[in-house]
Amino acid sequence: MSPEQALTEEVIASFAKTKDERLRTLMQGLVKHLHAFVHEVEPTEAEWMTAIRFLTATGQKCDDVVRQEFILLSDTLGISMLVDAINHRHATGATDSTVFGPFYIEGMPERAYGENMAFTPGTRAIVHGRVLDTHGAPIDNAVLDVWQTADNGMYSGQDTAQPHGNLRGRYRTDAQGRYAISTIVPVSYPIPTDGPVGDMLNATGRHPWRPAHLHFMIDAPGYRRLVTHLFDENDPYLHSDAVFGVKPSLMVAYREREDGVSREALYDFVLDRSE
Repeated sequence: MSPEQALTEEVIASFAKTKDERLRTLMQGLVKHLHAFVHEVEPTEAEWMTAIRFLTATGQKCDDVVRQEFILLSDTLGISMLVDAINHRHATGATDSTVFGPFYIEGMPERAYGENMAFTPGTRAIVHGRVLDTHGAPIDNAVLDVWQTADNGMYSGQDTAQPHGNLRGRYRTDAQGRYAISTIVPVSYPIPTDGPVGDMLNATGRHPWRPAHLHFMIDAPGYRRLVTHLFDENDPYLHSDAVFGVKPSLMVAYREREDGVSREALYDFVLDRSE
């Protein structure tokens, strides 16, 4: 065994007495794969210090309200979607999940059926449908926590000029499982590039754009929480999403309504029973 291999084994063994079995597995696996990465690419000491500075800057860019640069880093490296895929391996008939994203804000307003959540300009739209179980039965009083960007490509909170709660809200289904959201048609937008993640994308020649979408977090007693998006099926970035979050089953069409001005999208969500 080489001195390098011996070092790796010594560090792995140092966690052998960890009482929490899952924590022991996580730490030993982390050491094993981090050491394997270092052994494979053989970074210089200067390169490793650059990596440490990058991670330090990533933490410094985070705040307690809106900006979460580590989620952004996880998203752009495809880790968030890999974790999502691992935790939803078995098809059940429920709606596909996707990344949570870094721009959720708790405590947004409770909104009535069909209430408008858009207080900034844009093409008016109604997004509606039902929330069902995997047998097709409606789910009453399911909570749909919804958020999206304004027409300028920024979320409220991120953009302090937007009114509080703009393009955010908590909707509930009626007895027939129906929901309705008055909003504006979402637009594609770049993820923030004024931090370490943006520097990484620039250095590697990657674009920062996400296809237009609405975020949903859906909860109902007795069912697994669903975190997902609805994507505009005509968006040019569907096949090059900066965070790899698009799934074909989550695409919707925004069709022209009878008034000739506003749009309409229809989508039924399906929730899986909790274990």
